[in-house]
Amino acid sequence: MNELMEQIKKKDARAFTHGGKFHADDVFSAALLFYINPEITILRGNRVPDDFDGIVFDIGRGAYDHHQRDSRVRENGVPYAAFGLLWEAVGAEILGEELAEEFDEAFVQPLDHNDNTGEKNELANLIGNFNPTWDAQGGNDEAFFQAVSVAGMILENKFERYRGNERADRRVEEILEEHRQAVTSGKRDSEDAKILILPEFVPCQKRLSETEIAFVIFPSNRGGYCIQPQKKEYSMNYKCSFPAEWLGLENEELEQVTGLQSAGFCHKGGFLMTVGMLEDAVKACRISMELYHENPTIVNLGGDSCIDPLLKQLPGMQEATVIHMDFMQLPELTVDGIYGEAAMDKQQWKNEVKENLKRILKQKPEAVYVEGNVFETYPIVHQLRKKHIPVLTMMEKVIYLTTYLCYILTDRTSMERQGQWQPIPDVFSSGCAYTKLHGGEHYEIT
Repeated sequence: MNELMEQIKKKDARAFTHGGKFHADDVFSAALLFYINPEITILRGNRVPDDFDGIVFDIGRGAYDHHQRDSRVRENGVPYAAFGLLWEAVGAEILGEELAEEFDEAFVQPLDHNDNTGEKNELANLIGNFNPTWDAQGGNDEAFFQAVSVAGMILENKFERYRGNERADRRVEEILEEHRQAVTSGKRDSEDAKILILPEFVPCQKRLSETEIAFVIFPSNRGGYCIQPQKKEYSMNYKCSFPAEWLGLENEELEQVTGLQSAGFCHKGGFLMTVGMLEDAVKACRISMELYHENPTIVNLGGDSCIDPLLKQLPGMQEATVIHMDFMQLPELTVDGIYGEAAMDKQQWKNEVKENLKRILKQKPEAVYVEGNVFETYPIVHQLRKKHIPVLTMMEKVIYLTTYLCYILTDRTSMERQGQWQPIPDVFSSGCAYTKLHGGEHYEIT
């Protein structure tokens, strides 16, 4: 147990933070202390008492404050706030080192970043709304501790979720190993190698995206069995899908089209099917894999066909269909000196972006290549990345193929001297050239 943890767990432990308006940083810091020791006394004020003997956070310029000039910054550039400094000291003893790092990245860092920069954060806004209104009478300590109570419940649930995910990871590994042995030994047919049967529901989608498992079967809490197709790694698309004619059907209609006696329901979105018997669940997966024909797509948004051969060099994309789509119509801009006014209000623009995103997602792309001015393309690129779709962009004659490839341009003059600069094959439009170096191909758009 480290020194801070010992101090927090003392029978008569005390802590001090600033008074006045509170934020997510000091609220979650206090909630963390209460989580460790529900009996700790937390005081608030505008100045740390000279004789105070306890933990001081978010005030006082000490180890757990971040308002001094030399306050610490993480290696990834995210500055620490009080919550992050406290979590760094005690997190590993709560969740273990690995989970503590994951929790810091996913939960603590966004709050630290918000407190240091004002970056929008919905959770921080929610906590901030506990502050009394501007014309409220009396102090705000009561409101502060109400917010701390809510933050404490959030922390408790988050910690249990992380521990639950860790238990799930261990259980999934056990089940996967049993599955591999069953297939290897012949206890299960080799054709079922991509079908994983869970004895009970276990969260496993993220882990299974890294494997060849295409379908998961598990008991339904309503009786019978559920079937879920599994997504590819770094993709929104499934490794294998239910036949299109099954989608949206149930009971007799689904039984007739599938030939499965206990077929119950197939969601129109294709992410779930239910059957009454395990045998039928396995059959449904086998039929789906037999009928499935993968036709990957890449959306070329705003670019010409010159880039298409490059896109098809992405792993597994040699046979991909490249779909060309025009970039959305930008609103007219009236410029007056350094000021500009768009001929579309904010909500209209949001709706336009949303509709264009739907238009792209309808193609179920494995990746989207976006060409155009970075300021113009940002709204679409941002939304695509939020959906975890690889986005490919071109910047200053360097083509970055996000996640998969990075084609780096070389010096044309030197390559010509060495006889390594050649015209692009006929499949490319004019204006393109490429070089061959160390067995790899490097393309330049000229």
